[in-house]
Amino acid sequence: MSFNLIDIRNWPRKDYYNHYMHGLRCTYSLTANIDITGMRAALKSMNKKIYPAQIYMLTTIVNRYQEFRMNIDADGNLGIWDELSPSYTIFNKEKETFSSIWTMYSTSFIQFYEHCISDIACYSSAANLMPKPDGPLNTFNISCLPWTSFTGFNLNVYSDGSYLPPIFTIGKFIEQDKKVLMPLAVQVHHSVCDGFHVGRFINALQELADNYNDWLYK
Repeated sequence: MSFNLIDIRNWPRKDYYNHYMHGLRCTYSLTANIDITGMRAALKSMNKKIYPAQIYMLTTIVNRYQEFRMNIDADGNLGIWDELSPSYTIFNKEKETFSSIWTMYSTSFIQFYEHCISDIACYSSAANLMPKPDGPLNTFNISCLPWTSFTGFNLNVYSDGSYLPPIFTIGKFIEQDKKVLMPLAVQVHHSVCDGFHVGRFINALQELADNYNDWLYK
């Protein structure tokens, strides 16, 4: 995948980027509940697991909007990836530890699901943090806390404050009023992503969940 450099001098977002990257570095998080009632029922009828579907949905919307595909290369240059693949956590029940693995993204859900299930099965007993080799540079992070629901979640990244890729955290489902809601925390860097962009992302993700018939069987 290509990493396309941004000419910051002529970039419409130049002032915002310089302020929130070089003036007042700022990240923020937002938590929303995504209604997955219909999608969850459909997956159950297909005897398929929901975690790969959650990963697929997040990756699909990430790849729709460039604000979620920005990063800084090894030389400090800002750019946008053509496409990102997900890096996500899996849990080792015996050791009570987690690992982070990746699966190459495919627009075909059926194809992505099969590869994701295969990767999870292969590394589910791993005892180290990153057991799958040759991780690509064009990834973003997803973690899952299926043991507890939450109404807010804040991830503190102690670095120089220049980490740009989004970080998503999925919580335990909330069942109320005959609906199944998925708590989702989104963490982004303000230099490349504003509240408008996060709001648009959440709305697009909900639309994708509502219209699961358009992609779940393809």
